[in-house]
Amino acid sequence: MILLDARNLYETRIGKFDTPDVKTLDPEIRQYSDLPLWIDNNSEQLRGNNILMYCTGGIRCEMASAYIRSKGAGFENVFQLYGGIQRYMEQFPDGGFFKGKNFVFDHRVSVGSFDTNILGTCLLCGASFDDYTSRCRCTHCRMLVLICDSCRENNSSYVCELCQKSGKPVESVSSIDYMSEEVLEPVSNDHSFYVDQAAESPSSSWTKGQHTDVVTKPIRKLRILCLHGFRQNASSFKGRTSSFAKKLKNMAEFVFIDAPHELPFIYQNHTSETPFPNRCNRKFAWLVSSDYDDRKHDADWSMAKAPFDSLQYQQQTEGFDKSIDYLKTIFSQQGPFDGILGFSQGAAMAALVGAKMEKLKGEIDFRFVILCSGFAVNNIADYGEGSINCPSLHIFGNKEGKDRQINCEASKNVASLFEKGCSVTVEHELGHIIPTRSPYIDEIKDFLRRFM
Repeated sequence: MILLDARNLYETRIGKFDTPDVKTLDPEIRQYSDLPLWIDNNSEQLRGNNILMYCTGGIRCEMASAYIRSKGAGFENVFQLYGGIQRYMEQFPDGGFFKGKNFVFDHRVSVGSFDTNILGTCLLCGASFDDYTSRCRCTHCRMLVLICDSCRENNSSYVCELCQKSGKPVESVSSIDYMSEEVLEPVSNDHSFYVDQAAESPSSSWTKGQHTDVVTKPIRKLRILCLHGFRQNASSFKGRTSSFAKKLKNMAEFVFIDAPHELPFIYQNHTSETPFPNRCNRKFAWLVSSDYDDRKHDADWSMAKAPFDSLQYQQQTEGFDKSIDYLKTIFSQQGPFDGILGFSQGAAMAALVGAKMEKLKGEIDFRFVILCSGFAVNNIADYGEGSINCPSLHIFGNKEGKDRQINCEASKNVASLFEKGCSVTVEHELGHIIPTRSPYIDEIKDFLRRFM
């Protein structure tokens, strides 16, 4: 029997399983995309054994275990810890066989048990230390490193243990912004564990599950489908998120689409003599109220039937079937997409799609959802806390942020429905927007790196 840790090196340095009489393998990888190469190089250690895998929330193990099984005879018995370390620690508050802290990809950075013993050590002086909140990174590869407070006061450049093994000095590289550089990765068609069908060279990285000479190329950006809010359209949402997209231009390509329900032009108590514009961009919605008229709307303005209600989104619960059929067509014609980003009502729609992730496989395939100022609609509220097993990032304004459209408690409630082990929450004080400044954008980047 072999216990295999599928996490990155910086995660394992602050916490890991310690089980008597069971051989534990730590691949000591810099990033998740390095794991296939490690598996290939260590396949003889794995062959013929019962392999027990674990990671933070179980998502990475699902892909890695499938890759190991693809190697055929001798690799059939691969198992994984259900719900990952996160769920294990919930069941064993004293830590059980897990020692140290569990690294998590949100504002908490790490989560410990009742056992307060520190497993990690400072990279420079070797003192007991396991706090990554300072976000110190290797000068060369930008991997997180543990640097204690006293060492951080006297040093500004660090070299991680992996770069030290390859002989890279501190002096040769100045401090750089990680995302300003073009990143090189081993060739992989979708950053999980598949053959790159486009590579015709015999030295291609992946061939029938066997790793040959490594070929590098610029990493493929994540493709993210963007769902706008109520009474918006693709064009306006693209404009409102231009700064956000620019911050992530080296990581993601954003695709914007109009929702399928077209809305009429309405006004509230218009008393000015200024005429309404004759040419306006159409507005759309993912979900509509029960009295919605789905006939083609003309360009004439009409007065709203009732005063504006800040809680109107709670009544917009119809039209999901038409929207889901529309998304199936979008995925078929414009896909593939790695993730779905939704804002406000678009986030409510993305949450519904995330809840049906397994049922929609083959028609709407994606790997994660990003819910910005989201809320729960329709029967998604019937899901139990932590029962939606879909990797998710939740971004919303806190109480101090005073989001006047969507109450922060509504966003917290929908976030609580997603499994904690693969869920990240970013709260900010900026209202009904998607934040683009630090530290919020850094947390968003950290989430996206999990899928690259």
